[in-house]
Amino acid sequence: MSKISANVLQDAIQEILTYSLQTKKRNFIESVELQIGLKNYNPSKDKRFAGSVVLPHEAIRTLKVCVLGDQLDVDRAAEAGIDAMGVEEMKALKKDKKKVKKLAKSYDAFFASNTLLKKIPRLLGPGLGRAGKFPTVIKPDEDMLAKVAELKATVRFKLKKVVCMSCLVGNVQMTPEELAANISTASTF
Repeated sequence: MSKISANVLQDAIQEILTYSLQTKKRNFIESVELQIGLKNYNPSKDKRFAGSVVLPHEAIRTLKVCVLGDQLDVDRAAEAGIDAMGVEEMKALKKDKKKVKKLAKSYDAFFASNTLLKKIPRLLGPGLGRAGKFPTVIKPDEDMLAKVAELKATVRFKLKKVVCMSCLVGNVQMTPEELAANISTASTF
């Protein structure tokens, strides 16, 4: 770990969970975020960076996913219980900006068939890309549920103009060991 001792980390996690679950209980499941302050880093001079890290345990509880694909992938998605759209349904949108924007708002992430990925901008226009939800490729031999689980465990971070970054590492229903594992993985990206 980067300059975080195991004892300090365990104490901080225990304090967070105690406060959240006993002292001030709320009517929703609170998320736990990691904030990192960077020293000796000038974002105006130094290069900014962005990336993603796959955590050992799922950080995101609910994730609504849609598969954009050919008939084979639509059938596989229906079998796995995941929403899907075929080519004909995408053609029905015909680059209608409002409908594409509504589609982008209704899902957290998109998967696309390998064969269909290049056709999506022609079918739907730039709406998904602008929303930051351009589809991830799913190969014919990949397990969709495993891909969704991997997506739930992936967190993104981006350094902007400020020298403080934050990313989601879990929620208060996780065990202290799971939180510690996620925090240590996220802090050593």
